[in-house]
Amino acid sequence: MLLPREFRIGSALVIAVLFVLASSCLKSPSKNRLSPGPAMSRFIHFELAIYLPPTPSAASRPPMQVVTDSLRDYPALKLVDDLPQQPNSMLVRARLNENVQNSYAPPDLNSLRYFGRGLSNPQAEALQKFTQALILQFAHPQKDVWTGLRTASELVSRIVSKTDGFVWDDESREVFTPEAWRQHRVEDWTEPPRVSRHTIIHEYNTGHSVRQITLGMAKMGLPDLVVEDTGWSSSSQIGHLINLVGQALAEGQPFTNSGDFKLDLQQIRNAAEREENVKSAKANAAKVGCLTLIPGKWEEGDPHNTLVQLTFNKYFGNDSHASQESMVSSFFGWEDSIAYVQHDQELLAASARAKQQLPALQKAFAAGLPPGEFLEVKAPFPTDSGGREWMWVEVTTWRGNRIGGLLDNEPEKIRNLHSGQYVDVRQEDVFDYLHTFPDKPTEGNTTGPIIQRMQKTPDAPQHPKTQPVIPACDTH
Repeated sequence: MLLPREFRIGSALVIAVLFVLASSCLKSPSKNRLSPGPAMSRFIHFELAIYLPPTPSAASRPPMQVVTDSLRDYPALKLVDDLPQQPNSMLVRARLNENVQNSYAPPDLNSLRYFGRGLSNPQAEALQKFTQALILQFAHPQKDVWTGLRTASELVSRIVSKTDGFVWDDESREVFTPEAWRQHRVEDWTEPPRVSRHTIIHEYNTGHSVRQITLGMAKMGLPDLVVEDTGWSSSSQIGHLINLVGQALAEGQPFTNSGDFKLDLQQIRNAAEREENVKSAKANAAKVGCLTLIPGKWEEGDPHNTLVQLTFNKYFGNDSHASQESMVSSFFGWEDSIAYVQHDQELLAASARAKQQLPALQKAFAAGLPPGEFLEVKAPFPTDSGGREWMWVEVTTWRGNRIGGLLDNEPEKIRNLHSGQYVDVRQEDVFDYLHTFPDKPTEGNTTGPIIQRMQKTPDAPQHPKTQPVIPACDTH
C-alpha cells in the first residue's frame, strides 16, 4: 500500500514526450555495509490495539473477557503478563488503557482522511471521543513468523467483531473498521503473505526532493526500507520497487557482503505481487535490477526499527537522481517517443497561453504545494550539434527567474545530461507546464495534443526501442 506521510498519491503521469535510455551496471561497493545473512530478526515483537467506545452496546462483554474467550480457539498462542525479549513460542500480552486521550490518543480527523481504512466521516468523528483501548502486544520466534502474524491478525479480527471498536495497527499507523481489517489482513492469506498488504509507504517532501519510507515491516521481523532523494513524478514506480524488495526479503533473500541486491521480478513467489508488476511493466522492461542496500539514517517520525536504504550507485548517471532514474527505467521499462515538430503559429499560440499561467504557478509553488502535487515545465536545452532539445523538468526550486528541478526525459542529442539529473532553466524559456494533483487530474500541457497530432503525420520519424542492459550483481 502506497501512502505519503500525509496522504496517498496516484501513479506518475506518462506525459507526451518521454524517452529514457537504459544504463548498464558498474561495480561500486558501498562503504556502509549491512551484516550479511538473513534479513529477518530471530525474535519478533509488534503491537495491535482496538479502540473501544465510551458507551459499549448492551450485548458487549468486558474487553479482557473477550480476549480470554477468543484465545480458546488459538491454543498455540499463550496469554502472559510479561513478554520476554527472546520468546520461544507465540505469546500475547493484553492490557486495557482506560484513558487513551492522555496516553494513547487516536489519530485526528485530518490523519484519518489518509490513514483510516473503511471509516465513514461519522465513524471518524466518533473515534475522537473514544476513551479506552485494548492493547495487544505479540511476540514469537522467527520460526513462527507467518503463523504468528496470521494468528494475531485473526485474533484481532475476532475480538473487534465482538466489540463496537476499530483496529489500530501501531506499526503502520492505520485505523481499520472490522470489515476493512478482515479484508486487508485476514482474507486471501498466502504464505509468505503479500508484504504490501501489511505495510504502507509514507512519502513526504524534504524541501528539495521526496523521501519514501515503509512502516509495518517489523511485524514480519524485517527492516523498514527507505529511498532518499526521489521526485513526485517517479514516486509511484519507486513505491513498487520498495514493495518488491520487501517481498523478496520476506521470501528469504539475504543481505550480502557487498550490499549488492539482485531484484528479479520473475523470482518473486507471491503471485499477486509478481503479476501486478509484470502486467504494468512496459514491453522493454528488464524486470531485473541491481541495487545496493546500506544502513538507513533515522529521521524524526520514522519507525523505531532497523532502516535499510535502497541506493542505485550501480547505474550510470551524473548524480544520484540520474542513477535512480536509470535503474527504475531499466527495471520497469520506458517509452521513447521523440517528436520532431515545427513551431507553427498554432503551437506558439498554445505556448503563449501556457506562459500566462507561470506567475500564478510560481506563487502557488512558493506558498508550498501539498505532498503529491507537483509542477513540471518544458524548456529547451542546447544539443551537442548546436540545436535545441525540448524536455520536461519536475520543479524543485523556483527563485525569481530561475527554475531548478529534475530532468524527466532522457536526452537524445546531449551527451552530458541524463534523465533524473538536476538542471536549471530560465522562466522566460519555459514553453509549457504540467500541474499534477494528488488525485491524478492535471492542468496544462496545452501544447501536448498539438504535438501528438503532428506525430501522427505519415512522414513522422520512427525510433526503435532500445533494449535494456541487464545488470550483473555481485551477490557473494
